Amino acid sequence: MQSSSPLKPLLTVAAVTAFLLLIPLTAMQFTTEVRWGPGDFLVAACLLLITGIGIVLAARHVKRTTYRVALVGTLVVALLLVWAELAVGIFT
Repeated sequence: MQSSSPLKPLLTVAAVTAFLLLIPLTAMQFTTEVRWGPGDFLVAACLLLITGIGIVLAARHVKRTTYRVALVGTLVVALLLVWAELAVGIFT
């Protein structure tokens, strides 16, 4: 039995990030409601990649399921809060 490449989860994170960024890119072709510039795509890519890598690291290194779920949940909530703040400024 062969072990999978250690880069495979990171490539998966990159592929999911690219797929998620295709959503606003596609929406921009059909509506004027979505207007993202290059900076918006860069920030979104960084947020998604950092969160995805954090989830991969949590899955690899945190042994207790309870802690792993708590850490992943915290990462997702942090992503959503930062995303919402950048999108509409919910805290200001």
